[in-house]
Amino acid sequence: MSIFSINPLGIQLIVSVLIGIAAGFVGAFMVLRRMSLVGDALSHVALPGIALALIIHINPFLGAFATLVFGIFIIWLLEKRTALPSETLIGILFTLSLAIGILITPEPELLEALFGDITKIGAGDVIITIIAVPLIIFLLERIYKGLVLDVISRDMTRTMGISIHRINFIFLFLVAVIVTLGLKVAGTLLMGSLVIIPAAAAKNVSTSLKDYALLAGVFGAICAAVGILVANYYGLSPGPIVVLTSGVLFLGTLLMKEGK
Repeated sequence: MSIFSINPLGIQLIVSVLIGIAAGFVGAFMVLRRMSLVGDALSHVALPGIALALIIHINPFLGAFATLVFGIFIIWLLEKRTALPSETLIGILFTLSLAIGILITPEPELLEALFGDITKIGAGDVIITIIAVPLIIFLLERIYKGLVLDVISRDMTRTMGISIHRINFIFLFLVAVIVTLGLKVAGTLLMGSLVIIPAAAAKNVSTSLKDYALLAGVFGAICAAVGILVANYYGLSPGPIVVLTSGVLFLGTLLMKEGK
């Protein structure tokens, strides 16, 4: 049976769960590296790309991905050449991008760009997601050691001959990919929350670093699936419901942590 013969809700669930897994896994490292606001900021950088793609009538995915890659390259370059931390540079870039995006995005599509609409997911989006998510997880596992060592001691990574600038670029690139994939689920305003909140919830109840990353992926999948189902049942916009589901899960894990 072809995946495209599955009913639309089934396709939405498959895509959202895959994105939730990858978002949670990526988010685990972002929380660990104190980059929680980076995912949120980068999702805003996609807005001008979506706007330009709509104006010239190409797939908004391509426009969003192009501006995100350009954005992370500028951030990576400036981080190497200035003393400013990456979160400061991203904060500047995201506010400028959001302002430009709101100004140039055609008004009929602005709401969808800001909050997402997974009901409009196409065959190409499904194929890209199925291919991209395993690659994201594979590449994260490849740079796992460098990411963890950088949190412990940047001097240690230099001593061991690990190129932290290269690892940072790969990591930011993977963040850009997962943010792009998730734009139809949660939009440019909310996608950062899908990356961060399940990871923060996992941190509340994890007992080891390995369990933390895996649990973040599981939580991301649960939040995405439950959010899509609840939104479909009540006829609500999926993006905000997915994020609210993540928030409920976070509060639950926080209460569990406080109760220990």
